Amino acid sequence: MLRKNRLFTPGPTPLLPAAQTAMASFTAHHRTADFRALFQRVLVDMKEFIGTKNDVLVLACSGTGVMEASVSNLTSPGDKVLVLTAGKFGERWTGLAKAFGCNVDVLSAPYGETFSLTDIRARLTPDVRAVFVQATESSTGARHDVEGIAKIVGAQQDTLLVVDAITGLGTTHLDVDGWGVDVIIGGSQKALMMPPGLGYCAVSERAWQRMEKTSSPRYYFDLRKERKSAAKGETAYTPATSLFAALGAALEFIRGMGNGNLAQGRETLVNNAELCAEMTRAGAKALGLKLYASSPAAALTAISSPDGIDSGKIVKEFREAFDAVVANGQGEMKGKLFRIAHIGYYDYLDTIGILAALEHVLARTTARTADYGAAVKAAQEVYARSLTEKRQLVGV
Repeated sequence: MLRKNRLFTPGPTPLLPAAQTAMASFTAHHRTADFRALFQRVLVDMKEFIGTKNDVLVLACSGTGVMEASVSNLTSPGDKVLVLTAGKFGERWTGLAKAFGCNVDVLSAPYGETFSLTDIRARLTPDVRAVFVQATESSTGARHDVEGIAKIVGAQQDTLLVVDAITGLGTTHLDVDGWGVDVIIGGSQKALMMPPGLGYCAVSERAWQRMEKTSSPRYYFDLRKERKSAAKGETAYTPATSLFAALGAALEFIRGMGNGNLAQGRETLVNNAELCAEMTRAGAKALGLKLYASSPAAALTAISSPDGIDSGKIVKEFREAFDAVVANGQGEMKGKLFRIAHIGYYDYLDTIGILAALEHVLARTTARTADYGAAVKAAQEVYARSLTEKRQLVGV
């Protein structure tokens, strides 16, 4: 049987063909008018993609690099910060803050869960300089209430809110400026449908002012340098030129999704992820599987492995039978869950295909009787209902 390799992981995600072509053919030097024109156009478009009027920076690094930059630029050694953690990437915030000498207060929620806003409010004292959180915790498939958290943080005059939305941007409706998010972080290998290599962020004026007062060491990740260079249409250091070409192509594709309106294209991209996630959740439940996250994200669906079955066996069967790559659990969750992503260049047929494959995988890896068609039928019903709802909205 012919098998095509397909990624269903929360990053890297499937590549947009137009982005691959642009990346492969781009040869301009980074200190030329051609590259400056591309760079300036991309920065303007990235504001639309994120949904902000704040300055946006795009750096040659992974999303973790921008996470580190947010800590080093916004804190000084000894500053008290609050980390909200409910998974492996929340724990990364803790490690980064400690590496730069912060006094870290950690509010934890169990893996797969999210935070009580009451607990956050109780921990958020006036001396907390910054709050760090994920929009979606991709190790568990959980979605956090960024709007609710932002309201609590916004009541503190001198506390900044930093959101890792690396898997959240392009999969979650986020009102960055309206909610008062001071720094929001993304990565190229997620909803932008590109290879890894670019990390980006939008930075509020409050955050820029904080940077003038902080004393943590920084050099390559000095965001003030990048802002100054960006104002001249350049980067402070050598950029990933071919990736910028891919980024330009990806943004044009998203603009096309909105019939020429990039902001509308972003909304369409998010709605696509939400629909594919809802279809996947319905399919999993129809097979008697349990969702791992209590507040599931649209970026991915984390599914608990059936009792007595190591999820690594399921992940292996997906790969060996269908050349489909789904993600195992991470750390202490390894063997307990598997994750199917719905990010970026991912559509209805991908969703139906992975659920049909899941039916076969379960039949081969468990003792249960095969229930062919159950997951696909449940997903089809979600999709059909979404079409009905769209028609009703048009007629309003």
